[in-house]
Amino acid sequence: MGKSRTAPTLNDVAKEAGVSTATVSRCLNSPARVVDETRKRVLKAVDKLGYTPNIAARIMAANRSYSIGAIIPTMDNAIFARGLQAFQDQLREKGYSLLVASSAYRPEIEKDQIRTLVARGVDGLLLIGHERKHEIYDYLEQHQVPALVAWSYMPEARQPSVGFDNRGAMCDLARRVLAAGHRHIGLISGVTEGNDRALSRVEGVRDALAKAGHGAETMTLIETPYGIDNGARAFAEMMQRNPRPTAVMCGNDVLAVGALREAQSLGISVPGEVAITGFDDIELAEIISPSLTTVHVPHREMGRKAASELIDMVEGRSAGQSTCISTHIVSRHSLVAPKN
Repeated sequence: MGKSRTAPTLNDVAKEAGVSTATVSRCLNSPARVVDETRKRVLKAVDKLGYTPNIAARIMAANRSYSIGAIIPTMDNAIFARGLQAFQDQLREKGYSLLVASSAYRPEIEKDQIRTLVARGVDGLLLIGHERKHEIYDYLEQHQVPALVAWSYMPEARQPSVGFDNRGAMCDLARRVLAAGHRHIGLISGVTEGNDRALSRVEGVRDALAKAGHGAETMTLIETPYGIDNGARAFAEMMQRNPRPTAVMCGNDVLAVGALREAQSLGISVPGEVAITGFDDIELAEIISPSLTTVHVPHREMGRKAASELIDMVEGRSAGQSTCISTHIVSRHSLVAPKN
């Protein structure tokens, strides 16, 4: 039998890299605090020796798991993937790992996932939107787990947030639609029950109509779960309404892409007969034909800032500061003035 191999230690890595054990520890736990040249040398030694940090010892010493939980409504929508990638990258820079769960837009599932992540010892939680029962926030406070909300900015809400003004952004886009001459607007929204982002976007369109002196009857609303096929079905239904809308605004780009696809299937010219707008500015919005007028949401900036703020909350440097991320309208080819 050959000699048994022992696992490499922190001292082995330090010796191989020619640095102190404290420097190796800093490099692994807080890489941003170590200069590039030293960090590269340490990581090269880690790879060469096959060193694995003793996470259990680190947790016991710090009374902290160095893990953050995030619960998103769905993994099917690209907007969450984009923001979470930036969120995770920032966490990694600070020495934290990410645990992700998906609630499928079901509050009872989210509640169970929150309890599970707290039981696993996460140091903090990222939640999407503010709409949930107060007892959940009571539970998090009881267990001293900081929670931050993203994708929604409501400074008056109980929990701090790093997000954007869904209502204001949708109001601005609706004003752009009205300025193009449209008077009968259809709105394909995500399901608003339990979803403050979707509800805020509906309210934003209503705000724009009210400010322009138009009554509620000038908007036709259809709610549907997010999805390209659902957007297509909702658009087909919308085209049967009387009066038929000359512009169809969609609660996100996924619904808008479905609407565009169905318009082509029905032989309806976009934007000649009907204008279509989206929200989020995912990559598909630019490459689809006609390209989609939409609201650009800087998901990566939001993810980075959310991670930084949540870590500050976990480490006691912040009680939780809310930050509003700016959005802007991206004008493309799916919105022009109507013929009439």
